[in-house]
Amino acid sequence: MKKKVLNPIPPLPKGVQITWWTCRGLLFIWGTVMMFSGYTTEFLEAMFAIIFTHLWDLFQLLGGKTFITLVPHRVQTMLNILLCFGVVVGTTVNKFTTFEYIDVPEHYMSGFIATAGSYDLAVIIQSKQPKDKRISPALAAMFSLAFGVTLLVGWEFYEFTMDRLYGLNLQRNVFNSEAGLIDTMVDLIFGAAGCLTGMFFTAFSRAKQERKLQGSKKDEK
Repeated sequence: MKKKVLNPIPPLPKGVQITWWTCRGLLFIWGTVMMFSGYTTEFLEAMFAIIFTHLWDLFQLLGGKTFITLVPHRVQTMLNILLCFGVVVGTTVNKFTTFEYIDVPEHYMSGFIATAGSYDLAVIIQSKQPKDKRISPALAAMFSLAFGVTLLVGWEFYEFTMDRLYGLNLQRNVFNSEAGLIDTMVDLIFGAAGCLTGMFFTAFSRAKQERKLQGSKKDEK
Protein backbone atom coordinates (compact mmCIF):
# COMPACT_ATOMS: atom_id res chain seq x y z
CA MET A 1 0.00 0.00 0.00
CA LYS A 2 1.35 3.37 -1.01
CA LYS A 3 2.22 5.61 1.92
CA LYS A 4 0.21 8.79 2.01
CA VAL A 5 2.32 11.94 1.92
CA LEU A 6 1.03 14.72 4.10
CA ASN A 7 2.47 17.53 2.01
CA PRO A 8 4.28 16.91 -1.29
CA ILE A 9 6.89 19.62 -1.85
CA PRO A 10 5.18 22.37 -3.85
CA PRO A 11 7.15 24.15 -6.57
CA LEU A 12 8.36 27.55 -5.42
CA PRO A 13 7.39 30.55 -7.57
CA LYS A 14 10.35 31.95 -9.50
CA GLY A 15 10.12 35.33 -7.76
CA VAL A 16 10.37 33.62 -4.36
CA GLN A 17 13.42 31.62 -5.47
CA ILE A 18 15.13 34.78 -6.75
CA THR A 19 14.42 36.58 -3.47
CA TRP A 20 15.80 33.72 -1.36
CA TRP A 21 19.00 33.32 -3.38
CA THR A 22 19.56 37.07 -3.51
CA CYS A 23 19.41 37.19 0.30
CA ARG A 24 21.75 34.20 0.59
CA GLY A 25 24.17 35.69 -1.92
CA LEU A 26 24.31 39.02 -0.08
CA LEU A 27 24.88 37.24 3.23
CA PHE A 28 27.68 35.13 1.74
CA ILE A 29 29.41 38.12 0.13
CA TRP A 30 29.14 40.16 3.33
CA GLY A 31 30.42 37.27 5.47
CA THR A 32 33.38 36.69 3.13
CA VAL A 33 34.33 40.37 3.19
CA MET A 34 34.13 40.35 7.00
CA MET A 35 36.30 37.22 7.22
CA PHE A 36 39.07 38.73 5.07
CA SER A 37 38.77 41.96 7.07
CA GLY A 38 39.53 40.08 10.28
CA TYR A 39 35.99 40.00 11.70
CA THR A 40 35.54 36.28 12.42
CA THR A 41 32.41 36.73 14.58
CA GLU A 42 30.63 38.60 11.79
CA PHE A 43 31.62 35.87 9.31
CA LEU A 44 30.12 33.19 11.57
CA GLU A 45 27.00 35.35 12.02
CA ALA A 46 26.55 35.42 8.24
CA MET A 47 27.03 31.65 7.93
CA PHE A 48 24.45 30.92 10.65
CA ALA A 49 22.05 33.32 8.95
CA ILE A 50 22.47 31.42 5.65
CA ILE A 51 21.62 28.18 7.45
CA PHE A 52 18.41 29.74 8.79
CA THR A 53 17.44 30.81 5.25
CA HIS A 54 17.16 27.08 4.46
CA LEU A 55 14.70 26.20 7.24
CA TRP A 56 11.74 25.80 4.88
CA ASP A 57 13.78 23.51 2.60
CA LEU A 58 14.99 21.44 5.55
CA PHE A 59 11.44 20.94 6.83
CA GLN A 60 10.34 19.78 3.36
CA LEU A 61 12.99 17.06 3.48
CA LEU A 62 10.90 15.43 6.20
CA GLY A 63 8.66 14.24 3.37
CA GLY A 64 5.40 15.60 4.68
CA LYS A 65 5.57 13.51 7.86
CA THR A 66 5.06 16.46 10.19
CA PHE A 67 2.73 19.46 10.33
CA ILE A 68 5.70 21.87 10.21
CA THR A 69 6.09 21.13 6.49
CA LEU A 70 2.72 22.80 5.91
CA VAL A 71 4.00 26.23 6.97
CA PRO A 72 3.74 28.40 3.81
CA HIS A 73 6.91 29.62 2.12
CA ARG A 74 5.90 33.27 2.62
CA VAL A 75 7.04 32.97 6.27
CA GLN A 76 10.51 31.91 5.09
CA THR A 77 10.56 34.76 2.57
CA MET A 78 9.90 37.32 5.31
CA LEU A 79 12.51 35.66 7.54
CA ASN A 80 15.12 35.71 4.77
CA ILE A 81 14.58 39.41 4.12
CA LEU A 82 14.82 40.13 7.87
CA LEU A 83 18.03 38.08 8.21
CA CYS A 84 19.60 39.81 5.23
CA PHE A 85 18.62 43.25 6.47
CA GLY A 86 19.60 42.54 10.08
CA VAL A 87 22.99 41.01 9.31
CA VAL A 88 24.14 42.93 6.23
CA VAL A 89 22.61 46.33 6.99
CA GLY A 90 22.03 46.21 10.75
CA THR A 91 25.40 44.80 11.78
CA THR A 92 27.25 47.07 9.36
CA VAL A 93 25.47 50.15 10.69
CA ASN A 94 26.02 49.12 14.31
CA LYS A 95 29.69 48.34 13.76
CA PHE A 96 30.87 51.09 11.46
CA THR A 97 28.58 54.07 12.16
CA THR A 98 27.21 55.95 15.16
CA PHE A 99 23.56 55.56 14.07
CA GLU A 100 21.69 54.15 17.07
CA TYR A 101 18.21 53.39 15.75
CA ILE A 102 18.70 50.52 13.29
CA ASP A 103 17.29 48.17 15.96
CA VAL A 104 13.87 49.85 15.66
CA PRO A 105 12.93 48.46 12.19
CA GLU A 106 14.67 45.16 12.97
CA HIS A 107 12.64 44.45 16.10
CA TYR A 108 9.43 45.72 14.53
CA MET A 109 9.91 43.44 11.51
CA SER A 110 10.85 40.47 13.71
CA GLY A 111 7.67 40.93 15.77
CA PHE A 112 5.54 41.09 12.63
CA ILE A 113 7.12 37.95 11.14
CA ALA A 114 6.98 35.99 14.42
CA THR A 115 3.26 36.69 14.78
CA ALA A 116 2.39 36.00 11.14
CA GLY A 117 4.20 32.66 11.27
CA SER A 118 2.67 31.76 14.64
CA TYR A 119 -0.86 32.36 13.33
CA ASP A 120 -0.30 29.94 10.45
CA LEU A 121 1.30 27.45 12.84
CA ALA A 122 -1.71 27.49 15.18
CA VAL A 123 -4.12 26.89 12.28
CA ILE A 124 -1.96 24.08 10.84
CA ILE A 125 -1.65 22.27 14.19
CA GLN A 126 -5.45 22.16 14.48
CA SER A 127 -6.14 21.46 10.80
CA LYS A 128 -6.58 17.70 11.35
CA GLN A 129 -9.31 18.22 13.93
CA PRO A 130 -12.99 17.94 12.94
CA LYS A 131 -14.32 21.20 11.56
CA ASP A 132 -16.31 22.03 14.71
CA LYS A 133 -13.18 21.56 16.88
CA ARG A 134 -10.71 23.60 14.85
CA ILE A 135 -9.18 26.70 16.33
CA SER A 136 -11.19 29.89 15.84
CA PRO A 137 -9.56 32.86 14.05
CA ALA A 138 -9.77 34.93 17.25
CA LEU A 139 -8.00 32.25 19.30
CA ALA A 140 -5.36 31.77 16.58
CA ALA A 141 -4.75 35.53 16.63
CA MET A 142 -4.34 35.57 20.42
CA PHE A 143 -2.00 32.57 20.26
CA SER A 144 0.10 34.24 17.56
CA LEU A 145 0.41 37.43 19.61
CA ALA A 146 1.41 35.53 22.78
CA PHE A 147 3.87 33.30 20.91
CA GLY A 148 5.39 36.23 19.01
CA VAL A 149 5.99 38.23 22.20
CA THR A 150 7.46 35.11 23.83
CA LEU A 151 9.99 34.87 20.99
CA LEU A 152 10.93 38.52 21.50
CA VAL A 153 11.52 37.92 25.21
CA GLY A 154 13.58 34.85 24.33
CA TRP A 155 15.80 37.03 22.11
CA GLU A 156 16.41 39.45 24.98
CA PHE A 157 17.36 36.44 27.15
CA TYR A 158 19.87 35.53 24.43
CA GLU A 159 21.36 39.05 24.35
CA PHE A 160 21.68 39.13 28.15
CA THR A 161 23.34 35.68 28.21
CA MET A 162 25.83 36.52 25.45
CA ASP A 163 26.77 39.78 27.16
CA ARG A 164 27.42 38.00 30.46
CA LEU A 165 29.18 34.91 29.09
CA TYR A 166 31.28 36.41 26.28
CA GLY A 167 31.66 40.06 27.25
CA LEU A 168 29.60 41.37 24.34
CA ASN A 169 27.48 44.50 24.55
CA LEU A 170 24.31 43.53 22.67
CA GLN A 171 22.16 45.34 25.24
CA ARG A 172 24.32 48.50 25.03
CA ASN A 173 25.12 48.59 28.72
CA VAL A 174 26.98 51.60 30.06
CA PHE A 175 28.43 51.48 33.57
CA ASN A 176 26.24 53.08 36.21
CA SER A 177 23.44 54.04 33.79
CA GLU A 178 20.07 52.77 32.57
CA ALA A 179 21.22 52.47 28.95
CA GLY A 180 20.94 48.67 28.93
CA LEU A 181 17.45 48.71 30.46
CA ILE A 182 16.28 51.39 28.02
CA ASP A 183 17.68 49.44 25.05
CA THR A 184 15.91 46.26 26.16
CA MET A 185 12.59 47.99 26.78
CA VAL A 186 12.69 49.89 23.45
CA ASP A 187 13.40 46.60 21.65
CA LEU A 188 10.44 44.94 23.39
CA ILE A 189 8.09 47.87 22.77
CA PHE A 190 8.80 48.06 19.05
CA GLY A 191 8.79 44.27 18.78
CA ALA A 192 5.38 44.12 20.50
CA ALA A 193 4.10 46.83 18.12
CA GLY A 194 5.23 44.63 15.23
CA CYS A 195 3.47 41.66 16.83
CA LEU A 196 0.20 43.59 17.10
CA THR A 197 0.44 44.72 13.49
CA GLY A 198 1.27 41.19 12.35
CA MET A 199 -1.62 39.73 14.33
CA PHE A 200 -4.25 42.06 12.84
CA PHE A 201 -2.80 41.92 9.32
CA THR A 202 -2.59 38.12 9.29
CA ALA A 203 -5.99 37.58 10.89
CA PHE A 204 -7.80 39.91 8.47
CA SER A 205 -5.92 38.66 5.39
CA ARG A 206 -6.58 34.99 6.27
CA ALA A 207 -10.28 35.78 6.91
CA LYS A 208 -10.46 37.45 3.51
CA GLN A 209 -8.87 34.42 1.85
CA GLU A 210 -11.33 32.12 3.62
CA ARG A 211 -14.31 34.17 2.42
CA LYS A 212 -12.99 34.06 -1.14
CA LEU A 213 -12.51 30.30 -0.92
CA GLN A 214 -16.03 29.76 0.40
CA GLY A 215 -17.42 32.06 -2.30
CA SER A 216 -15.66 30.13 -5.07
CA LYS A 217 -17.00 26.81 -3.65
CA LYS A 218 -20.54 28.19 -3.71
CA ASP A 219 -20.09 29.32 -7.31
CA GLU A 220 -18.93 25.83 -8.31
CA LYS A 221 -22.10 24.32 -6.83
